[in-house]
Amino acid sequence: MKKTIALLMAGAMAVTAFAGCSAKNDKSSAASDAAATTAAAADSDWDYISGKGEMTIGITYFEPMNYIGEDGKLTGFETDFATAVCSELGVEPKFQEIEWDSKEIELNAKTIDCIWNGLTITEEREANMSITLPYMSNKQVMVVKAENADKYKTAADVKGAKVVAEAGSAGEEVAKGEDFFKEVTYTPADSQAKCLLEVKSGTSDIAVIDYVMSIGTLRAGSDYADLKVVEDQEFSPEVYGIAFRKGSDASQKVSDAIVKLYNDGKLQEIAKKYNLEEQIPKIKTSE
Repeated sequence: MKKTIALLMAGAMAVTAFAGCSAKNDKSSAASDAAATTAAAADSDWDYISGKGEMTIGITYFEPMNYIGEDGKLTGFETDFATAVCSELGVEPKFQEIEWDSKEIELNAKTIDCIWNGLTITEEREANMSITLPYMSNKQVMVVKAENADKYKTAADVKGAKVVAEAGSAGEEVAKGEDFFKEVTYTPADSQAKCLLEVKSGTSDIAVIDYVMSIGTLRAGSDYADLKVVEDQEFSPEVYGIAFRKGSDASQKVSDAIVKLYNDGKLQEIAKKYNLEEQIPKIKTSE
């Protein structure tokens, strides 16, 4: 009799355990179904972004684009600009620091929704991402210690020099691809700020960086006031755009918002705040 009762109890426990396992699987399946339904409901990339109510913006820190101000808060031209565009579009900006060399991986993995950080528009990038209309002009320049500003004027002058640029940047393309630098020793860094630190410390002789960064960082009283842009040498004239996933309709939404901010004078006002007003090109508005 005792054996019969024990067998009945064991059977009941097995049924209960199976039911519990089934319930867990049902919950897991329901969660997966809900996620799939949410994804399916997002008919476009913009639907996905607006559905979240926020745009996750991939950035790196460098003045005057995105940096931590004296009040400990994120500030800069791109910070203010992105905030203004997001306000026009009815979403909140969420700024997320990224490794610049991994920006496209992060974008396609949906860790971020866009790359908004002085991104140079190139044919290769346009083939792989959807990019907005240009909103700022730029070029690459050489930054050296102030006492060496007259030392590196020609390709012969830079022969044997130690050159640094940010990995994956337009500066790296110049340092590795221009004949001017064909006889230098090149080393990549993971940010433009580190490139300047390399020159400041004497680890490198020349940093190839964005001109717009030099405007924000080499000012009197800054940590880099002892560095200087080499005059009469500039490379790779370029324009900036905001990059979204390939085929994204969000790029057009943002382009439309940029045009509105330009027409209202808001874009120029933000640029002037950071001494970048001369870098804003004439943006073609709708007819």
